[in-house]
Amino acid sequence: MNNYDIIIKPVLSEKSYNGVADKDYTFIVMAQASKTEIKNAVEHVFGVKVARVNVANYDGKLKRMGRTQGRRSSYKKAYVKLTADSKPIEFFESLS
Repeated sequence: MNNYDIIIKPVLSEKSYNGVADKDYTFIVMAQASKTEIKNAVEHVFGVKVARVNVANYDGKLKRMGRTQGRRSSYKKAYVKLTADSKPIEFFESLS
């Protein structure tokens, strides 16, 4: 498993932007990834030091199209907190 495969995409929402000043970042990650793998991937890809990682698993929403129904894809979200002496992630700094 490659470090670039673990992090799928950043979460770009108003709530996630509020944590950027405190070095809290949110990512959609691979569902099979553990906290340790997520920590190592963020440190390797962005060159920062991670203090802690919290994860949440989300079930896909139930959607209907006429008579048929199905589900959106399930996903895992990772909340990453950097150490105080770590540099911020430049990707998020350019957006705020």
